[in-house]
Formats: sequence, C-alpha cells, structure tokens
Amino acid sequence: MAKKEITVVFKIQAPGGSATPAPPIGPALGQNGVNPGQFISQFNERTKALKGKVVGCVITVYKDRSFSFEVKQPPAAVLILDAAKVEKGSGVPNKDKVGKITKAQLQAIAAEKMKEMTASSVESAMRTIAGTARSMGVTVEGF
Repeated sequence: MAKKEITVVFKIQAPGGSATPAPPIGPALGQNGVNPGQFISQFNERTKALKGKVVGCVITVYKDRSFSFEVKQPPAAVLILDAAKVEKGSGVPNKDKVGKITKAQLQAIAAEKMKEMTASSVESAMRTIAGTARSMGVTVEGF
C-alpha cells in the first residue's frame, strides 16, 4: 500500500459520544477539509464509553481528503473535577478552595494519564497532576 501524503494535522477537544457538527467543531473540521458529518459519526461511535467527558482528538487529513484520527484521554483538569465532584475550578485558587481529592484518586488519575505524559514514573506523574489540581483550587489530601 502506498504511503498517503499528509495535508494537515490538527487537534480538537469534543464531548465523548455526543459531539455535534455545530460550532466550534464543525467549522474547524470544514476549514481543514474534513467532512464534519462523517467525522462526527465515527468519533461518537469510538467515544460512546466516555459519554459526556471532554476528550482530545488528533486528526490527520490526507491529500485525497480522507482522514484518520486518534482519540486521547480526557484532560487532567476534567479528571480532577470529576474526582472532586465539582463543576469548575476556583477563580482564585490560592485563596478559594473548591474541592478535595485523595492520594488514591490522584494516583488513579496519574496512572490513567501516564501513557500520554512525559513523566518517567507514576510518582512524577502524580506530582504533575497535583500541581494541576492546586492551580484549580482543588486540595490533594495526604500528598
């Protein structure tokens, strides 16, 4: 099989299992030469297990206007908010704390994100995720 020539590679974030071709996803796909309807149906099929969670996606568009995409894990911030059971982070994280997560929850998030991070161990990934939690106003108990 001949190697396809890549035209463009771009990233989007969309809600898993329930993406629609409405803005901002549809226009981003259209301007890069991807058929929004075709992409949305494939994306929703692949991400139906992540219903409602925001997930990242790297889309590769080829010269013949075909495409392929890779679904990434949800962002660390989304996983932290989910674990802390809060809607959003704090506007003033050094003063107003919005929630708490345990060290076990932190370790679970770090293990889930490990394959997409540059951390060399789960402990270093935990420190990175803990920093993200602190910047959101979420306290990590026992860490």
